[in-house]
Amino acid sequence: MITENGKVIAVNGDRVWVQTISASACQQCSAKKGCGQKALAQMSGGRANQVLVANTINAKVGDEVTLGIEESALLGASVLVYAVPLVTMLLATIAGHNLSGGQDIGAILGAATGLGAGLLATRFLQGRRGEAYEPKLLRVNHIASVTCL
Repeated sequence: MITENGKVIAVNGDRVWVQTISASACQQCSAKKGCGQKALAQMSGGRANQVLVANTINAKVGDEVTLGIEESALLGASVLVYAVPLVTMLLATIAGHNLSGGQDIGAILGAATGLGAGLLATRFLQGRRGEAYEPKLLRVNHIASVTCL
């Protein structure tokens, strides 16, 4: 499971907005130089991200929480977002090229049609399995306080 710490900044019914800074995960990761996430975090200056998640642990505004997402969900979402439109575009490009008798315009129209169909398919598939790709609240991080005498 991939985890990230954040702070609850708002409650919206049975869901909460959690603010995270994505650069914190980069310090612990073994793929420091080969990962695009670190480059994105550096470009954004480590700015905070806000995520809306189901409040399954009764978190309140100001609570420090840990979010988690399964690796398989992250992989599935990546395949859905990147591979489905790419594969449909590629197949439609080949079909358009062959159906137009080898004309480039047929390949171009096929590519545009395939990309559009792939994006629509992605949206449809995401709607059916959307909850599987959402991060989940794992716990509220309590800091033990000690009073000095």
